Amino acid sequence: MPTTAPSPKRSAAFEQGGASFADATASDGALRRFLHGLPGVDAVGLEARAASLGTRSIKTTAKAYAIDLAISMIDLTTLEGADTPGKVRALAAKAVNPDPTDRTSPRTAAVCVYPDMAATAAAALAGSGVKVASVATAFPAGRAALDVKLADVRDAVAAGADEIDMVIDRGAFLSGRYLKVYEEILAVKAECGRARLKVIFETGELSTYDNIRRASWLGMLAGADFIKTSTGKVAVNATPANTLLMLEAVRDFREQTGVQIGVKPAGGIRTSKDAIKFLVLVNETAGEDWLDNHWFRFGASSLLNDLLMQRQKLSTGRYSGPDYVTVD
Repeated sequence: MPTTAPSPKRSAAFEQGGASFADATASDGALRRFLHGLPGVDAVGLEARAASLGTRSIKTTAKAYAIDLAISMIDLTTLEGADTPGKVRALAAKAVNPDPTDRTSPRTAAVCVYPDMAATAAAALAGSGVKVASVATAFPAGRAALDVKLADVRDAVAAGADEIDMVIDRGAFLSGRYLKVYEEILAVKAECGRARLKVIFETGELSTYDNIRRASWLGMLAGADFIKTSTGKVAVNATPANTLLMLEAVRDFREQTGVQIGVKPAGGIRTSKDAIKFLVLVNETAGEDWLDNHWFRFGASSLLNDLLMQRQKLSTGRYSGPDYVTVD
């Protein structure tokens, strides 16, 4: 049975090609050699496979199952400067009971908010089984001193966050200071305590697929419980191709270590058709073990409404308009 992500102390036990992962992270030079020694990404082949898997057709009972599974995987999100306690409580109520007209609808996986709203979300979700996720580390830009980022994490965990979504220092990563990024993830992981850690790469800013593969391995080596595509705050967020690449990374990491890591595409996934395409990617790339909200999530706000409308159509044979679902 796969375990959760490695702590820094366990990393020494993981081996790749006879060289321990601890050796790979012993210095900036060693980490650079390891990451740049990963196989290069065939961009044309990656995009072609993602496009091909996106053409798979799912009908009837399989579609109904996929819609419910997708609902259960959503991190229902509000990350706006105008967020209020009332808005967060309303979002929490929707996460627990997405469709008031149909109590068979599954609950979402989590509600994702800023740290100052984590206590409000925790109180609203108490006893529901829906997790509280909180962005941290100076989200979304990550431009703050490490002590400020760690204080951000501590505050969110103390307020009741079950999960922390951190952003990496893209400037450090793109300038090749991989050890700085690695050590920052380690430090954040240590502050998370019981909370699971999702590491956001902001793939739209990493420029190349090779960089996304390197960031994926860097995050996993540092102890991420999830690797996440994006903040949802830039022009290019989750795509089938970059998510496929990250799914390959977690699959390969588990093959070599026995440790299973989750994946969270975020930003730009708005329709049931989109969500089902991503679930096909999961099944065909990483496998059925990842078809569970403990290992796969959607970072989304508008996706839930479309899933609910499609669910209603399957149930009643009639397509309900947007007025039949609550506006977040």
